[in-house]
Amino acid sequence: MAFSPLRHISRIRGTRRGRPAVYVGALILSAASIFTGCSSGNGTSQGPRQAPGVSVGAAPAVAKEMPLQIRAIGNVQAYSTVQVRAQVYGPIVGAYFKEGQDVRKGDPLFKIDPRPYEIALKQAESAGARDRAQLKNAEEEVGRNTDLAGKDFVTKERYDQLQSNAEVLRASVKADEAAVDNAKLQLAYCSISSPIDGRTGSLLVYPGNLVTAADVGSLVVLNQISPIYVAFSVPEQNLPLIKKYMALGALKTEALPKDQDIAIPGVLTFIDNGIDPATGTVLLKATFPNTDRALWPGQFLNAVLTLAVEKEAIVVPSPAVQTGQAGTYVMVVKSDKTVEMRPVVVARTVGDESVIASGLRAGETVVTDGHLRLVPGARVEIKKAI
Repeated sequence: MAFSPLRHISRIRGTRRGRPAVYVGALILSAASIFTGCSSGNGTSQGPRQAPGVSVGAAPAVAKEMPLQIRAIGNVQAYSTVQVRAQVYGPIVGAYFKEGQDVRKGDPLFKIDPRPYEIALKQAESAGARDRAQLKNAEEEVGRNTDLAGKDFVTKERYDQLQSNAEVLRASVKADEAAVDNAKLQLAYCSISSPIDGRTGSLLVYPGNLVTAADVGSLVVLNQISPIYVAFSVPEQNLPLIKKYMALGALKTEALPKDQDIAIPGVLTFIDNGIDPATGTVLLKATFPNTDRALWPGQFLNAVLTLAVEKEAIVVPSPAVQTGQAGTYVMVVKSDKTVEMRPVVVARTVGDESVIASGLRAGETVVTDGHLRLVPGARVEIKKAI
């Protein structure tokens, strides 16, 4: 049964007589409010309220200079490595460095017992002195017999024999000089000096051990770490671009160790002469001064090769770029606070920024946070700018 305020009022009057008139009037006003509660004061109906926009983060696309870079995992390598080995036979009688010590070129490292080689040098020098004396006598004898041979007082056979003896002694003297030089060289090998400026590794053979030139092991390994190399490999597709920009000048390379926030500057100095067929990559090396020893041989780090700097590149925060079934896109906030799905082509990503090759203009606002709640045409409220 439909509700009737008048019937309800009459029922109240019929059952509760004697009630004040004020009470009845209040009931009438209450019933009237049922019909007028949804009407405006001027009698017109109020439309439904507009739904609030989706709260999103947004940022403008900007045009600025952006580096054209190639990033790779690099490995630090010593600028030069020397394995110090013995070149003569004998016991080691001295080691003149501490493990891990920095040494300069020419600093003494080891000494092998030189006494046998000092004796050999004296023997060679003595043999040389003997042969020089004999040569002098033979040359004088040839001189004395030259005139006599011209007057036939000495037979030709005798004169030829004297000349032959002198020539033999001249050859012996030259052999003696070579033997002396060799003995001096063997004696010099008894004192082993550093061939480079570098840092010593572990001492592998201690004094008292007998070493020979045939030993395959090293006495110590030296690494030159200032300057130093960072080696890294890049895909072969990047090689033409690298060669193009390298022909224009030195290419800046940065090393980013994992335990440091500051990039270490260097210069690309080497491109390998072949591509690794197993990986399809080419090996590059950059040289770093490394005066502060921040880089260490064997260390792994991130290497960043800068080819050029692109001017007026369109850049957006990387979170603004989304990937869908049709490819990459951004949600562009239009002037009426609604969003539009815009396909874009991303040229590259540098840090937390993406360079847009096409599909976006500088000054347009893109959504950076809240994509999951958006559909094309949805109204948004920008909560902050990144």
